[in-house]
Amino acid sequence: MMNRRQLLGVGAAGAALVSSQAWGKTTNMGLPEAAQMDTAATAITPRPSTGPDYTPVVTLNGWTLPYRMNNGVKEFHLVAEPVERELADGMIAHLWGYNGQSTGPTIEAVEGDRVRIYVTNKLPEHTTVHWHGMILPSGMDGVGGLS
Repeated sequence: MMNRRQLLGVGAAGAALVSSQAWGKTTNMGLPEAAQMDTAATAITPRPSTGPDYTPVVTLNGWTLPYRMNNGVKEFHLVAEPVERELADGMIAHLWGYNGQSTGPTIEAVEGDRVRIYVTNKLPEHTTVHWHGMILPSGMDGVGGLS
């Protein structure tokens, strides 16, 4: 049975519409480039050597989004963008994904972590992201047209 912490690790979502103007502002903030994956690979995340003791989430055919610490806050950079993925031999699908992959990465945090997630929209349409494992006001939970 999955608990809330694990669900947070598996979920990648949130209410976010990021304009090109906002992207320019975050670029000037000195944020690192968003992590990109060329292939989906299953790897076991090592247990943390510092901070809270927890068992890292293993996402099959997925990967964990790296972060940087900034004044005690985990900062993640999530990029919504078109991606191509070979679903079967010779069958290329044009999808929308995150950071070069579909499905997107696992964003891993534990209870008590302070988290900031920068979302950049490089899709040809507006987008929202729905966050799993977090308690948010309805207007911030990425249900397009409803919140």
